[in-house]
Amino acid sequence: MARILIVDDQLGVRRLLYETFREEKHEVEMAANGTEALELIQRFLPDLILMDMKMPGINGIETLRQIRLNNQKVGVIMMTAYGDIQNMEQAQELGILHYISKPFDLFELRDKVREILAKN
Repeated sequence: MARILIVDDQLGVRRLLYETFREEKHEVEMAANGTEALELIQRFLPDLILMDMKMPGINGIETLRQIRLNNQKVGVIMMTAYGDIQNMEQAQELGILHYISKPFDLFELRDKVREILAKN
């Protein structure tokens, strides 16, 4: 069992991923934005973060920068509906494990999460 943090401003996406990974017997928390995520990380200590790139307030890249100041090891999968090459490059420089485009195939994402968690 792993601790997974879902960070997305769309409630439907958060709920879908929450339910999916709860069914997999993981401990799951949700955050609607980068600020909430940064607060949650302090007490939840996730093993893996699934985070949207485009969010109001602090976007995914800036949230990831803040996370990396305190935690270089936590795994991060970035999700976005926008194929912005500059943002993808920045995310890769900040050490993401995987990048997935929205709309995503839930089964592929679930398999990728299983694969990442199996390596840890």
